[in-house]
Amino acid sequence: MRDDIEIRASTETDREWIRRQLVESWGSHMVVLRGELFDATACPALIAGDREGLLHYRALSDEVCEIVTLEAFRTGRGIGTVLIEAIAALARSDGHVRLVVVTTNDNLDALRFYQSRGFRLHALRSGAIDAARALRPEIAPTGNYGLPIRDEIELVRDLN
Repeated sequence: MRDDIEIRASTETDREWIRRQLVESWGSHMVVLRGELFDATACPALIAGDREGLLHYRALSDEVCEIVTLEAFRTGRGIGTVLIEAIAALARSDGHVRLVVVTTNDNLDALRFYQSRGFRLHALRSGAIDAARALRPEIAPTGNYGLPIRDEIELVRDLN
């Protein structure tokens, strides 16, 4: 892991930049996870380097911390990995024993990325994205590699 990339908590001065980045990268600052529509900017965030990466997270329970969004704006530099390790350390220090992340069935790059960083496939919610379109209709019907976006895939990393 790179130790030359500083990770910091977002501040109020980052708020507008974060909102713009989410809209540019995700199409909206609103996200749907597990059938729930919410504003990702309401979640705490970590920022890598000179705004080179962004990660939002939330506690799902006393034991589980969830990555809500993860974006490295300059790929191939280890920014995503540093953010993953930073949230893992923070979650562990807060008493969480698991870190979870949800992606979609078309996001093969994310599935490879997370599994190579210690995450395991945990749950498939078939049709979850089809249902999410009722809450956020702008979700595209197809995604990466021309695959239809239909399902949520949850990955889990034990923090013990």
